Amino acid sequence: MQNHNQPPSPETEAPLTGLRHLFRALYSRNFRLFISGQLVSLIGTWMQQMAMSWLVYRLTHSALLLGMVAFLSQGPGFVIAPFAGIMADRFNRHKILILTQALSMAQALALAYLSFSGHIQVWQVLYLSVFMGIVTGVDIPVRQAFVVDMLDKPEYLSNAVSLNSSVFNGTRLIGPAIAGIAIASVGEGWCFLLNGLSYIAVILALLSMRLKPHYRAEHQNGYLASIRKGFAYAYRFPPMRAILLLIALVSLVGLPYSVLMPVFARDVLHGDAQTLGYLMGAVGTGALTGAVYLAARPSVLGLGRLIPIAAGVFGSALICFSFSRSLWLSLVLLFFLGLGMMVQLASSNIMLQTLADDAMRGRVMSLYTMAFLGMTPFGSLLVGSCANHIGVGHTLLLGGAICIVGAGVFAVRLPGMRQAIRPVYVQKGILPEGATRR
Repeated sequence: MQNHNQPPSPETEAPLTGLRHLFRALYSRNFRLFISGQLVSLIGTWMQQMAMSWLVYRLTHSALLLGMVAFLSQGPGFVIAPFAGIMADRFNRHKILILTQALSMAQALALAYLSFSGHIQVWQVLYLSVFMGIVTGVDIPVRQAFVVDMLDKPEYLSNAVSLNSSVFNGTRLIGPAIAGIAIASVGEGWCFLLNGLSYIAVILALLSMRLKPHYRAEHQNGYLASIRKGFAYAYRFPPMRAILLLIALVSLVGLPYSVLMPVFARDVLHGDAQTLGYLMGAVGTGALTGAVYLAARPSVLGLGRLIPIAAGVFGSALICFSFSRSLWLSLVLLFFLGLGMMVQLASSNIMLQTLADDAMRGRVMSLYTMAFLGMTPFGSLLVGSCANHIGVGHTLLLGGAICIVGAGVFAVRLPGMRQAIRPVYVQKGILPEGATRR
């Protein structure tokens, strides 16, 4: 007898259509739990990110220090991510994530305590940013590799990555809006406290999962040898190498635009914390739109075309935004910026996870983390320094132009990459034998 309290099995609903197709990865119980916890936790994360940026700029009025905080929050990940990738391939990813979430909660509560004490100083924020950077450097590669462990069917992977991105960017829309109101009315400390408490949701979700024992092959190589093997694996496969290089370029010169948002909101648009919330919310709306679009796509086929197009849209929007002096025009441009950013990054994530062998998944995702989060902090320092010398507008203009050039190079090399990808897709059943195109 069918239990009507449970969602219908996807095996009895082939093909899935409409909303069931859009949310097909949620048929996996563990993934539903994960997404539920993320919905709560990520709202707090975005609140804290905005509150920390506003706090530092309020205390220092320095774009360079904004870049420094961003660098310290993410920079350690560049060094730690390769080792975290090995951990993801060798050890229990579930237990590692529970630990990283607990440590993240401790960092947020420490910020809240210092803020409520009334004696918080920038050096304290810098030290806590380093701590969070170390935790994030472990968390992101393990979290990305853990997605496949939560799914009942491997073909749900692309949908799961897209839905996870939807939640990430849906909360980007909500969190900064709440933070803008909270900062203006009760101060930054409440944003830090609410973020700390929000980690309870994701920790409970992780503890409630029922996971199959996951076999890990015995590894004879040491950590450094395994890291070298991971780098060689990605470098020798041109499509994987090209995807990672484009992510690294955009992360270095484009994504650090967010570091300058407090400066743009306050000094260019002559607004306040609520204005900053509107700007970040516009990015989140565009990114959410892009993530939903990807979730609705039937398969991974065709994502290679989308990657350079999306990077070009991102760069073009960044260039136009650099000239904007109107709030409403800025919001429209940031919508397209968020759309391009999300489609490029999520499409790249899906393709890398699809192309990677299971035994190398953790290391491939550690390279993704290095290219994405690892390069962004260096870009934050670069952008902060450039903004002090040539101004915010010219800095964003230059970054957008470089992103467009990188997208063009990727597009030129795309036909050759398709030839290399086709055998992998045939082997994994994504394309039939004898397929002539992707």
